[in-house]
Amino acid sequence: MTPEEVGRRVAALLAPAEATPSVSGGQRHARATVDVPAASWREALLSARDDAELACDYFDWLSAVDELADGFDVVAHLWSTRHRHGVLLRTRVRREAPAVASVVDVYPGAAWHERETHEMFGIDFAGHHELRPLLLPPEFEGHPLRKEFILASRVAKPWPGAKEPGESEAGGGRRPIRPPGVPAPGEWGTTPTPAGAGGVGEGPRGGTPARPARERPARPASAARPTRTPRSAPGTDGPAGSGGPSSRGAAERPDAAEETD
Repeated sequence: MTPEEVGRRVAALLAPAEATPSVSGGQRHARATVDVPAASWREALLSARDDAELACDYFDWLSAVDELADGFDVVAHLWSTRHRHGVLLRTRVRREAPAVASVVDVYPGAAWHERETHEMFGIDFAGHHELRPLLLPPEFEGHPLRKEFILASRVAKPWPGAKEPGESEAGGGRRPIRPPGVPAPGEWGTTPTPAGAGGVGEGPRGGTPARPARERPARPASAARPTRTPRSAPGTDGPAGSGGPSSRGAAERPDAAEETD
C-alpha cells in the first residue's frame, strides 16, 4: 500500500471519529500520518495492528512534541513486517491537564516509551500503572523536554558551540545572546554568570564567578630609574662619539714628523 492508501485506510477504520490523513516528507521514505482525536488514540493503534490490510504488528516508538499554547502532540510510529509499510499516528492533548489512554495492552513495547514521555513532558497515560522515573533521579523536579523548562546546564557553563545561538556568519561586533533555556538576568541563581554563557556582567544568575583580573606591580618613577652609561665603541678609549684614533691629530703621534720626511 502507498502512504496515501495507508492513511485513508486508518481514517476509514476510525469512522465516524474525525481522523485527518496526510503524508510526511522524505520522498521514498515518506510515511502516512493520521491525526486522530485523543479519545480514539487507543482504538487507532488497535485498528492499525488488527486490520489485515494494515497489519502493523511492530511498535517502533512513541514520544511527544511541545506545541506551547496548543498543547502536546503524542506521536507513535508503527510498522508492518508483512506489508513493509508504516504509519505515524498523532493526537493532541491539552496543556493544562495532558492525558491520553495507555496502549501498553495493545503494544507491550510501549511501556518504556510511555514512561519516558511521562517523565520528560509530564503527560499522563491512563491505564499505565508503572509511570515511575526512568531516566532522571527520583528527586528531580520538572519535565526537561518542555519548552519552558530552564536548562540549568546552559547557565552553569558557556555555550559549547563555535558561535552563540543567533549569531550570523557575517563578521563584526555583536551583542552576546543568551543560549536557549537560559533565563533573563537576575531571574535564576545567585552567583554571577561565567564569561560566554550569556555575556559578562549580566547580573546574578547561575554559574561560577569569573576569575579576578591579576594585578600588575606599579612601574617605578622615571627619577628613580638608574642612568645608563653609553657603551664605548670598539677600539676607542671612551664613549662612542668622543673620538677615536682616526680623529686624533698627527701631532699627538711621536713618529708623525719622521714619517713625513
